[in-house]
Amino acid sequence: MAKRFEQTTGPSQRQQRVAELVRHALAEVLSRGDLQDEALTRNVITIPEVRMSPDLKLATAYVMPLGGKDEDTVIKALEKNKKLLRQEVARRVNLKFAPDLRFRRDESFDEAARIDALLRSERVARDTAKPTDNASDDNDEQD
Repeated sequence: MAKRFEQTTGPSQRQQRVAELVRHALAEVLSRGDLQDEALTRNVITIPEVRMSPDLKLATAYVMPLGGKDEDTVIKALEKNKKLLRQEVARRVNLKFAPDLRFRRDESFDEAARIDALLRSERVARDTAKPTDNASDDNDEQD
């Protein structure tokens, strides 16, 4: 008999859908320059991901200024303008409760750079190199 309620480890489809709506709303507010904060108007801010809590009352937005400059300043400015951003998200996204916003530094770019450096390292290049002709000659002799 199949289990009726299975425990999943990842976010539900609803969480993902609402997170994407919140991400688009935040990106629209930041790109239009609705906030009168110098740190936010001076930098182009990327929001690659938003994660919602299961009850949809908490949204964690992962942000990164373009070029990675002034990260701390931008996150502090976003935290300072959290109330206005929450109002704008509530106006743009139709939910029963406006989610509380948290802003975190997006570390996925750092992780991608680390993996890229690993893939370009000598050890990996040696393992992925094409086999030499000697190995194919040995196979021909065995036939």
